[in-house]
Amino acid sequence: MPTLILLSLLAAFPPLSTDMYLPALPRIVEAWGITHAQGNLSLVIFFVAFSVFLLIHGPLSDRVGRKPVLVFGLLLFILGSGLCALAANITMLVLARAIQGAGAAAAAALSLALTKDLYDGLERQKILASIGVIMAFCPMLAPTLGGLLLKFASWQWIFVSQVVVAFVALYGVSQLKEPLTEFTSGGVLSVAGRYIAVFKNRQFTVMALSFALMILPHFGFIGGSPAIYISGFGMSEQVFGLYFGANALGFMLGSMVCTRLGGVLSQLRILYISLIAIIGAGGLMLLLGGTSPLTVAIPMFCITFSVGLSRPVSNSLILDQVDKDIGAASGVMTFEMFMVGAVSMELIALDWPSKTMLLGVFAFFGGGIPLTTLLVMRLLKNKSR
Repeated sequence: MPTLILLSLLAAFPPLSTDMYLPALPRIVEAWGITHAQGNLSLVIFFVAFSVFLLIHGPLSDRVGRKPVLVFGLLLFILGSGLCALAANITMLVLARAIQGAGAAAAAALSLALTKDLYDGLERQKILASIGVIMAFCPMLAPTLGGLLLKFASWQWIFVSQVVVAFVALYGVSQLKEPLTEFTSGGVLSVAGRYIAVFKNRQFTVMALSFALMILPHFGFIGGSPAIYISGFGMSEQVFGLYFGANALGFMLGSMVCTRLGGVLSQLRILYISLIAIIGAGGLMLLLGGTSPLTVAIPMFCITFSVGLSRPVSNSLILDQVDKDIGAASGVMTFEMFMVGAVSMELIALDWPSKTMLLGVFAFFGGGIPLTTLLVMRLLKNKSR
């Protein structure tokens, strides 16, 4: 399996695990007689477990190698997916999703670490953008495929299909040559020390945290879109899949544009354009008010496009701040991003007068905070000269 395809498949495990399952949420909520907030726990707990295990898999891969950790994580994902398919109530489903999230964390964190292991500089930025283009097909197609499965079979088959994809990834990993030649040493205390060393890198820490907030509206939309489109506008699960897929198309197009702009515009200029666009799209969403599907879809498309455009650049820029402990640094970056995602998904599941208006507020914070960080860091750099 080509390395780029494998990296893209590994990076796609989080959206694969959530987006394909989204059309089934309203059906599960109705069948089990639970609230939307309780149903969303199966999303949130996935990302909580996912985020926690990122902090374990990252430094563990620095200690024992990327390949053993990837194999273990994929086997854990297969186990969790099988248990999800067998779940008979929300408690069982939430517990199984936690196992699934713990396994998916290895794939997501180490796909980022592998780009640092295998590529440098502008080539890495282009590889990250190419991965963004390929993995964008997952959230484009996943809810549509999930909706089609629901038309002909029960929701449990969504998780069975995820088992099949995980076995494909496991085969690809089995063909991968271990990229590390130097390994860290020591036990648990040594691992904790690696994180302390990473967090002492102030520039890395500030940039990673501020850019994690950029995905607030993106994950808020993932958590709130079934309630907005299916419960709110009365869409069928199949039509919802098309709307959700069209939004994911924005991410893919943004990543494609990023591959073209690499080497033409500076990293900072791409980031400035993207972050200002996120803020502007948030303002448009507040102005339109979410009174129809298109008044939600159009601003969200702009937001997702901007995230797709900026994410490869911001990830590459953040990774440039570290020279060692790459696994730990990658784990921190992905942990922060998905913890922000979990919080935004649970917040939007609450009983708000308008979930769409909340997405607009998320966009202001998601674009404004990293933009402010970049401007402040630029100002401090100029003063130090």
